[in-house]
Amino acid sequence: MLRDVGAWDPYNVTEDADLGMRLARFGYRTAVIQSTTYEEAPARLRPWLKQRTRWLKGWMQTWLVHMRAPRRLKRELGWVGFAVFQLLVGGTVLAGLVHSLFVAELLWELAAGAGDPAALAAVGLHAIALVLGYAVSIVLGLLGLFRRGLLGCAFALALIPIYLVLLSIAAWRALFQLLRDPYRWEKTEHGLAKSSRLAQRAA
Repeated sequence: MLRDVGAWDPYNVTEDADLGMRLARFGYRTAVIQSTTYEEAPARLRPWLKQRTRWLKGWMQTWLVHMRAPRRLKRELGWVGFAVFQLLVGGTVLAGLVHSLFVAELLWELAAGAGDPAALAAVGLHAIALVLGYAVSIVLGLLGLFRRGLLGCAFALALIPIYLVLLSIAAWRALFQLLRDPYRWEKTEHGLAKSSRLAQRAA
């Protein structure tokens, strides 16, 4: 199957994203095995930022490569698959880039529009859109925690606004890296988290 789809792009820093697209374009389907993988998330900010930068840069690479021939991509994926690709890959990157600008604009409007009822009304609508976005993320997180029986960790979802700002920083970092150093691979050091020790014990 890997030979059929031409393996994966060796220059893409998220080769799984590229491979998933290749499989889809050749008519293959993928599924998720419902099991615990003990995927390790970096516990410190710097390694986390590097990991997310690499992921987002790889998604940028994936989007740019597969969009070189958009008509062909639409023909191979169909309208639904094409739309999902735009929303999931392109939309995630775009949302990351726009988020910090959106927050900065809201703060600017709030400072500049003090005392002006019309400006404050615009700020209110802007703030509602932002809060609704955070609320959707929190609800999705709660659903995931509920399914895994981990609602005791739900307090961490209060940090979603900070998380999304950090993700936006990673997106901008990814864009600058894509322009200056596209093949740089910031490896994530594994074996540090408690989940790694659990995985070793399970093995």
